[in-house]
Amino acid sequence: MNPQMLFWIPALLRILLIFVISGVVWALFGVLPGLLLGLALMSVAVVVQLHYLFRLSGWLDNPRSEKLPDGWGAWTDIFSRLYRLRRDDEKHQTELSEWLARFRQAMHLLPDGVVIMDDVLFLEWCNPAAERHLGLQHGRDKGMRVTNLIRTPDFIDYIILGRYDQPLTLSLRERKLIVQIIPFENRRQILVTHDATESERIDMMRRDFIANASHELRTPLTVINGFLEIAQAQPDLDPKTRAGHLQLMTEQGHRMQNLIGDMLTLTRLESIDYPLRPEPVDMQAMLRSLLLEAEVLSAGKHSFSLAVDGPDINGSNDELRSAFSNLISNAVRYTPAGGKIQILWQNGKAGPQLVVRDSGIGISAEHISRLTERFYRVDKSRSRETQGTGLGLAIVKHVLLRHHGSLVVESRPGEGSVFTVKLPATSIVAAAKDQA
Repeated sequence: MNPQMLFWIPALLRILLIFVISGVVWALFGVLPGLLLGLALMSVAVVVQLHYLFRLSGWLDNPRSEKLPDGWGAWTDIFSRLYRLRRDDEKHQTELSEWLARFRQAMHLLPDGVVIMDDVLFLEWCNPAAERHLGLQHGRDKGMRVTNLIRTPDFIDYIILGRYDQPLTLSLRERKLIVQIIPFENRRQILVTHDATESERIDMMRRDFIANASHELRTPLTVINGFLEIAQAQPDLDPKTRAGHLQLMTEQGHRMQNLIGDMLTLTRLESIDYPLRPEPVDMQAMLRSLLLEAEVLSAGKHSFSLAVDGPDINGSNDELRSAFSNLISNAVRYTPAGGKIQILWQNGKAGPQLVVRDSGIGISAEHISRLTERFYRVDKSRSRETQGTGLGLAIVKHVLLRHHGSLVVESRPGEGSVFTVKLPATSIVAAAKDQA
């Protein structure tokens, strides 16, 4: 049965019942009592309907202020349907609120900035990333024109030209941003910002690395090719001069070999396909071996002291040896003849640490933060004299990253330097921990 029939049949039956009762009274007591009773019953029915209409009107004015009233007759079905609609609406409102909360949380966690503007570029909403990128504050700047908040000429031109199919690269607040405006709906626009500062820095490092590597390889190759051309042009060169040329070519060949070896080491350390394979490392044996190598490199020009008071550790023996060797050999290269070099392996506050102290030329404060960059040299002319590749401290940094360690540098010009390698306490081998 359709809904119309379900509504009208009960209503007509109730009206028919009033007529039947009025007719019975009419037949028994006369016309006037029957008419009066019929009128009274119809008035009661109308008052009941008006009462429920009044209750419904009050509830519709403020559905949440009072409970939905109970009904009678057709009103029972009406109020039942309203109750179901209200319940479904509350369910949908709850789901919508939860969805909006998740959406806001996702927008807050996005690394890219999102700004919602109206058709005349007035700020309606922005996420925290956009506040960081553009210097906005949602509470303070809401309702203000975005072009009054971001006054960079390139951005203003981008807005005026309206060529939103192409992103804009913008330098703002010491960041490099990629900005694009995306129109949506009829009266809304989205401004999206992507911070490309880190990727730009990595690209620059990559370009610098290629340029520096090419330069470092070109110098020894130029020397070798020059001597080969001399040998070819002057086959009767005297033995002493020829031997000198061969000695210089050999040195330059070793320099290229060391440079390529260090570059391959760095590539291997950065590769995810080269996992760390820790093993117990005998620190006393390693440091004594490195001390002998340092004394050979020094050729008697420096005095050394070694103290091994720390425990053995778990790690890659080859990687740690390479890192420690670079620190000690740097101390030898940058310490004038007659200087002192101290090597100390000890237990620090947070774990074992290696301290390499020298009385060398020292390093200015502005250079310290860049020491571990590839090919970065404080004194390029001295680096050429010492035959360094410029990759030693970069190798140290990557080895320590793989071993969850850190490098601390303390230095002043003319007062020497202290390089401290700090490793976590978890790197101590179990036997050493038990003895401690």
